[in-house]
Amino acid sequence: MTSGVVRNNTHRKLEVNEFRGFALSDRYAPLIVVNANDAKSAQMFTIAHELAHIWLGDTGVSNIGAYVYEGPRREEQWCNKVAAELLVPTSDLRSELRANETLSASKKRLTRCYKVSGLVVLRRIFDIDALSRNHFDQAWVLELDESRKRQQNNIGGGNFYMTALKRTGRRFAERLIGYTLEGRTSYTEALDLLGIRKIATFNKLSQEVGILVR
Repeated sequence: MTSGVVRNNTHRKLEVNEFRGFALSDRYAPLIVVNANDAKSAQMFTIAHELAHIWLGDTGVSNIGAYVYEGPRREEQWCNKVAAELLVPTSDLRSELRANETLSASKKRLTRCYKVSGLVVLRRIFDIDALSRNHFDQAWVLELDESRKRQQNNIGGGNFYMTALKRTGRRFAERLIGYTLEGRTSYTEALDLLGIRKIATFNKLSQEVGILVR
């Protein structure tokens, strides 16, 4: 699931510096929730990080991003390493690096190549010892500042119904709407789970997932 606000309340924004994503570990229905206010490329790292938590059978909240985490929680270190390797494999990255290319040029090219943020690329170049810690820290601060500026410039509206489906997860919404129309789930419960208030909105969401409501 992906959301940038609490339910549908646009006045209760989920801050990226407090929450990037979380994983709920469950044998039958594990769940990953991602903060939609984060950059799309950064969300990829969060998904991979939280997936690693699911593999561990671990439930938790993440807000550290792709930075080289050195805190006391060893599972966070492991999940960050797994996410980094999953998105930008070491052997592949070594073959992609070019000897005479500037760090700025490499970062720009590799973000397109791997569909990840510049922060993830910097972290991976550092991981394979192609960048010193001092240069990494300096480049990280600059890229973080640029990333925040890009996010501020990209703030805008969107399609309410598509956003609602992203918040709940399209597959979950499809099943829930289907069960409701079959009489297996009450409309009251369905509206609550979907985070909406009106039957008309429910009907429109039904159409968005390809279920015709007569």
